Amino acid sequence: MNTGSDRETNESANSESAAEETPHVSKAPAFVKARRTLHLSWQVGVFVVGLAVIAAGVAMLVLPGPGWVAIFAGLAIWATEFAWAHLVLRWTKRKVTEAAQKALDPKVRRRNLVLTTVGLVVAGALIGFYLWKYGLVLPWNLEDQ
Repeated sequence: MNTGSDRETNESANSESAAEETPHVSKAPAFVKARRTLHLSWQVGVFVVGLAVIAAGVAMLVLPGPGWVAIFAGLAIWATEFAWAHLVLRWTKRKVTEAAQKALDPKVRRRNLVLTTVGLVVAGALIGFYLWKYGLVLPWNLEDQ
């Protein structure tokens, strides 16, 4: 007997396999694709815009801002024109989905909670030792003690 959830699973698997089998097609307008020079210019423009967004995302990894979101947005921009970027984006989506499912596993959540608790206890012990030894003195204000 085929339940509703089984049908949804089968349909999503069929749509994913169909998406993998279809070749990548440029998302440029038809009049752009009709002229080779214009299409090449379009692809260069898409590449430059995607590169700028990815560069901004890399900068935001160390600066305030949504770095990873910008990197994936730049990759999505590239995926509109380049088959290799489309494949990388699809692989990335699959890996993120797998990681999210693993993170919901009770064993993994329990392990992460234990590791976080141990890390906080160790950090607290180190801070407590520092305060006991030096008091509320900043490390760069320490004199030979």
